[in-house]
Amino acid sequence: MTTRTVAAAGTVAELVQRRWGDRRTGLRSRGTVLTYHDVAAGAAARAALLVELLPRGAEPHLGVLLDNTPEYPLWLGAAALAGAAVAGINPTRRGAELARDIVHTECRVLVTQRAYLPLLEGLALPDVRVLVTDTDAYGALLAPYEGAKPGEAVVRPVGPASRMLLYFTSGSTGAPKAAICSQGRLAVAGASLVTQLGVRRDDVHYICMPMFHGNAVIADWAPALVAGAGVALRERFSASGFLPDVREFGATYFTYVGRAVQYLLATPERPDDRAHGLRLGFGTEAGAVDTARFAERFGVRLVEGYGSSEGGAAIQRTPDTPRGATGRAAPGDALAVVDAETGEDCAPARFSEAGVLLNGAAAIGELVNKGRNPFEGYWRNPEAEAERRRAGWYWTGDLFYRDEAGFLYFAGRTDDRLRVDSENLAAAVIENILARWEDATGAAVYAVPDPVAGDLVMAALAMREGREFVPARFERFLRAQEDLGTKMPPRFVRVVRALPTTATNKIHRASLRRDAFVCDDPVWWRPTPTSGYEPLTPTSLTGLRTTYESQARAELIWR
Repeated sequence: MTTRTVAAAGTVAELVQRRWGDRRTGLRSRGTVLTYHDVAAGAAARAALLVELLPRGAEPHLGVLLDNTPEYPLWLGAAALAGAAVAGINPTRRGAELARDIVHTECRVLVTQRAYLPLLEGLALPDVRVLVTDTDAYGALLAPYEGAKPGEAVVRPVGPASRMLLYFTSGSTGAPKAAICSQGRLAVAGASLVTQLGVRRDDVHYICMPMFHGNAVIADWAPALVAGAGVALRERFSASGFLPDVREFGATYFTYVGRAVQYLLATPERPDDRAHGLRLGFGTEAGAVDTARFAERFGVRLVEGYGSSEGGAAIQRTPDTPRGATGRAAPGDALAVVDAETGEDCAPARFSEAGVLLNGAAAIGELVNKGRNPFEGYWRNPEAEAERRRAGWYWTGDLFYRDEAGFLYFAGRTDDRLRVDSENLAAAVIENILARWEDATGAAVYAVPDPVAGDLVMAALAMREGREFVPARFERFLRAQEDLGTKMPPRFVRVVRALPTTATNKIHRASLRRDAFVCDDPVWWRPTPTSGYEPLTPTSLTGLRTTYESQARAELIWR
């Protein structure tokens, strides 16, 4: 792998200042082209405005409720220069939840756009100054500060420990937590990815993941800023617009999370799928099957990485990483896979000659970092912080297994673990198998309560255009999978038009678990573990309810 050494920077503010006088193209979007000097100057002007707007004694926090417009990276740079922190506000949140995110992070300034003003109507946002970027009033407000230079206006002294980001967890399983990221950690993360991925000055980073999420800022914007690479913005991710954007902007690098790769693979194939300059994608949760499909179709290598959103653990992929593995622990990390109940290390993974995991129940556990780690805590959430730091370790909340050579394999989230007939299963392991079925574009696996005890396996399948769910075809596919354990086949299959996702393209399993098999979509089921699939009819559903009621477990499904 090509590596590049970059001059170290202690803060993001220093990285922005380095771009002063750089006349190369630094930022592009539809209708906008800015040099890096323009970017640094724009950030300096906004930093000066921010210093004027923030009340004395208030936390130097601003909320940013924007699509991926040029204003987003300009305000990131402004916050860095001023010694302030940006709370990325998720535009898919609504009402009290949206207000809670803004108030909880103590934002006294909120930067937004006209399209999102209806979301703010009627919300209790005391003492919050709202700036609307696509208005004449905003331009007039900025005008007096157009001559500002980087470093002239600060609200607090800037150093590596200065808070830079307050970015929320996805919120797919509960109220989102605002993780803290300092300027020093963001600068180090950007430099690390430049070296690891061989980012060059002549690269163009295409940012299509939402910038309120850590992935776009930490893995896309920050390494571009460190290397002096260009940045191209897409307001919102679009599978159909992906390749046209890549060609228009000359993009060479992008990041992804969740199901974005599946959405791209679901687009109609074209003869010119390889006619572009894209060379690398970096992200998580694409899976080995879709990674291979993406490389075959588009000629682009995807590097699957792992980094805890909060920064407590990282895994680096090396050239000798086996197929299906994520990589080894990053230097300095003392990672272990442990049984969450006992804290004991799990057994090393054993595989068949075909690469099938043979001892999943004993090998799969939670990934923890037993050594020093850069986790900087959650904003005003000591309970969640303590949960992450139990027994002096950092608990990632993610399931892994580890082979004898120390390579780690992702097995899902702790919340996505199923217990079937007293055996622990990981949803991600089953999903990776179902991803091979060519009739479907995506699969989500989750637990539904067993009528007696434990869980049953349920899967939601999004079918390819023009394909229907044919039970016999699905059953033949399942029988052909050598690594599908006897307790892994889904007992229920929900056929959906599209998998429900969070704003960051991660599967919203909470909604799937909540609906279980009582939903408006077609559901197929196997009345016994060995029978074939048949439609879940109203009569069958009534019989199931009677069974659950006889075990006093009906309230787990019919709430």
